[in-house]
Amino acid sequence: MRIATTIFLTDETITPVRLAQELEQRGFAGLYLPEHTHIPVSRETPYPAGGPLPREYGRTLDPFVALAQAAAVTERIGLATGITLIAQHDPIDLAKKAATLDFLSGGRFTLGVGFGWNVEEAADHGVDWSRRLELGRQRLGVMRALWADEPTAYDGTLASVRASDAYPKPVQRPREHPDGPLTGPRTLIGGAASPKLFRRITAYGDGWLPIGGSGLTEAVPQLRRTWEDAGRDPKTLHVVPYAVLPSPGKLTRFADLGIEEVVLQLPPADEGEVLRTLDAYAQYL
Repeated sequence: MRIATTIFLTDETITPVRLAQELEQRGFAGLYLPEHTHIPVSRETPYPAGGPLPREYGRTLDPFVALAQAAAVTERIGLATGITLIAQHDPIDLAKKAATLDFLSGGRFTLGVGFGWNVEEAADHGVDWSRRLELGRQRLGVMRALWADEPTAYDGTLASVRASDAYPKPVQRPREHPDGPLTGPRTLIGGAASPKLFRRITAYGDGWLPIGGSGLTEAVPQLRRTWEDAGRDPKTLHVVPYAVLPSPGKLTRFADLGIEEVVLQLPPADEGEVLRTLDAYAQYL
């Protein structure tokens, strides 16, 4: 099982360079970074985990800039967003960032996408909350058109792009899909288990990024059935539990479900505390 990590990198934590170097030297598989562009202080949306919103949410580094620094000082570890709030991005600009990062890192990038929980944050980006799921799907469609080997147009009701020259292309090659190849980096979709989410993952994703990993004994077989019923190869499904606080029993359960990659949560802390946590996690490598 590959053991990756995630952390809220901020202006107060360990730096991307130091963390990436330590992860590679210690044998960890990758680094996933979350995203919040800003947190309106007048927000009304409750924090999903309950209680006050942790300080780090309003201080996160831009994940693409931080991952670019990590890519520059490593050769092996995977680099991923966990997650990119896709409805809050211009898809043409996001496609360029993702393709450039994948190209410069030699194909090491994973695009984790999600649809957010903070209504006020999304509203400042002009996002109609009730349409964000469809908006995200169509914006990913624009991105995949730009990643195609030949100039390809995408014409959606909420997002579109003309057939265009757009380079660099991602290093990762297209994957088979019943509706046509999926271009660009491996794309994992976040969200709580539900039939609607599983249909969404099957329609345009490479797999699922479930937070915490609870309930997977029931959910993973359901997702696999949806995947196979849609004509997708079961060997190509990626389920990657995210922000996991590990224990030997938990990781054994994941392995029994056929899960091959897990993302462990690191504290949003200074270098000393983060490195001590990596020392503790070394038993799972």
